[in-house]
Amino acid sequence: MSSAVLDPSSSSPPVSRSLPAALPFQAMAVRATITELASGRATSLRATQAGVLRVARGRLWVTRDATRRRATEDLVLAPGDSLALAAGERIVLEPWDAQGAAYEWAVADAAPLSR
Repeated sequence: MSSAVLDPSSSSPPVSRSLPAALPFQAMAVRATITELASGRATSLRATQAGVLRVARGRLWVTRDATRRRATEDLVLAPGDSLALAAGERIVLEPWDAQGAAYEWAVADAAPLSR
């Protein structure tokens, strides 16, 4: 039905479930997906559209690929923290601790998703 807005490059993709469209953003149409990531599992993701990654549960260690404007960057994000990603940007995510983590990916536009 819709193409993923994040393109997972890991061998075992995390489990996803859909959220209501208007949760964190009320001024625009938003499509959001929440994804669980088990402890000890890392996943590499590429944004196929600009959007926002938000930590829903746990803490995430995020590594952003270098661009022409900035060097590779490592971040630790806590619940509620968010990170804006440009279309084509690649990141690697891993839970920071043994409890695992969950993150939400939201794309703000009115176009339908396709898989």
